[in-house]
Amino acid sequence: MASTLTKAIGIVAVVVVIFLAITAFSNVLILAQDDTEGGIPGVDMAALWSLNGGFTWIYPGSSHDPQGRTLHNIYMLDEPFQEAKEIMEYTYGITPHILVIINDQVAAHIFGENILDTIRQHDWVEGNSRGDAVAMSITHVNPLPIIPDILMGNIKIMFI
Repeated sequence: MASTLTKAIGIVAVVVVIFLAITAFSNVLILAQDDTEGGIPGVDMAALWSLNGGFTWIYPGSSHDPQGRTLHNIYMLDEPFQEAKEIMEYTYGITPHILVIINDQVAAHIFGENILDTIRQHDWVEGNSRGDAVAMSITHVNPLPIIPDILMGNIKIMFI
């Protein structure tokens, strides 16, 4: 009986290690969903992360598919997450395999209540690029809310 349990635990451990290895080398698309404007949410910020390529900011309004549909408006489409993958492939030639969606509450919990206004100040008012505006706006990070926000559904992680 003990050897069967040991084998089962070993198999689960191997599967977990393989999963983590695949995840580590996959392209991860991160979407910052904006619910502050009412109605259907938009995607106001996006980033691509991979172990090989690091962290790259993506401007959702300039990312599009062959029909001209943008990453900013994917929630208006029938299959928004598959569309996000297609947009990344078409615009950047990159296929993301993991999608992480964060909402406004997560941003406030991790980066502070005024993070969106600060980003808008650096972006719209001062005229910096969005990536620069975000980098300038992040003055502190509180990682403690990440696990509770995943459990509450404020951070969604899925394979696409």
